[in-house]
Amino acid sequence: MEQAFLARHAESESSTRGLTNGDPRTAVPLTAEGREQARRLGDLLADTELDLCVTSEFERTQETADLALAGRDVPRIVLPGLNDIRFGQFEGGPLREYRAWARAHGPSAEAPGGGESRVETVRRYVLDACDSRAPAAAVEQVPYAEPFAVDSTQLERAVDRLDAWTLAPTWHRRN
Repeated sequence: MEQAFLARHAESESSTRGLTNGDPRTAVPLTAEGREQARRLGDLLADTELDLCVTSEFERTQETADLALAGRDVPRIVLPGLNDIRFGQFEGGPLREYRAWARAHGPSAEAPGGGESRVETVRRYVLDACDSRAPAAAVEQVPYAEPFAVDSTQLERAVDRLDAWTLAPTWHRRN
């Protein structure tokens, strides 16, 4: 592999309402705007040869891929390891409540009620790691359904950075 394209799912119903959704069994579709964003993603990638599309188990990621790749014969796999953090007792509730809890606890703390820690979900910080930065307590959201090209060297560096971070997790301080 020489290059990968990373894209966040398009806008979903839970994201517009500010609610958490870390359980892929809970169906949360894209909004009308999200469906349009996914189609635009397809337009942006129309002239790009894609060998594989990888999504999480979430409806929003698969619907984004369906719309972006409509009419194309691109093999797909679903990787549960790409799923969002399990929010535990915060599942389905206001994201601001989870964020308040997360700010008050270290990255190794598991969300109460069967949730997981931020350390356990560190692989979702690939874009920061590609720039050789440690994960931050609050991550800036990337735009919905926009491709980010990452070459194999950046991916290898990101994985190495994240592996090292899991041994001694501390948050990077953003200015």
